[in-house]
Amino acid sequence: MTSEPGLRQRKKMRTRQALIEGALRLFAEKGYDQTTVAEIAATADIATRTFFSYFDSKDDIVFFDDRSRLERAVEIIGERQPGEPVADLLRRVIDQSVFADTDSELARKVGPARRRLIASVPALQARELHLLFDIQLQLTEALHLACPELDLVEAAAAVGSLVGAIKVVVAACQKRGDRPEQTYKAVQRATDIAIDGLNSLPRPA
Repeated sequence: MTSEPGLRQRKKMRTRQALIEGALRLFAEKGYDQTTVAEIAATADIATRTFFSYFDSKDDIVFFDDRSRLERAVEIIGERQPGEPVADLLRRVIDQSVFADTDSELARKVGPARRRLIASVPALQARELHLLFDIQLQLTEALHLACPELDLVEAAAAVGSLVGAIKVVVAACQKRGDRPEQTYKAVQRATDIAIDGLNSLPRPA
């Protein structure tokens, strides 16, 4: 028999997904600034006050998966295997957080609409830059702690080269008009190229 907590959790996940998809649909139809939290809540058939138990604000919906990806990446870095090269560790981070995150299917589904929205709203562009900086800083600190053979500059360079490669290739694919599956393959290739360049970093003693 299915447990009651399990049912509640699945219901919350369905409501969360409905809010994300409903919000992005409204943003495309009405515009980001013109869409209210009450309207977003209505797409999931919940009260406005209930919305805030899922998200703090409208822009949190747009970046719904950033926190879970970061937490998973930091966790993986902290679980570095003895003697594991930095390049191999970062490959695991990408494979198990970016490519295998619990939100990845939803992220791919809404990805094109989300990228178009961010590109069209200056406030969201500013939020994205702030989040990207914070993510890179936290990953750098985690990598420096897990890999004592790296100094802070080397850890920052490793994180910056990998994150930068992924973000820029997504933007380039979007500008070229690539389909989501083409973008996904391009991100994988960019990851391979960036990680190959990290093999020159110091290895654990």
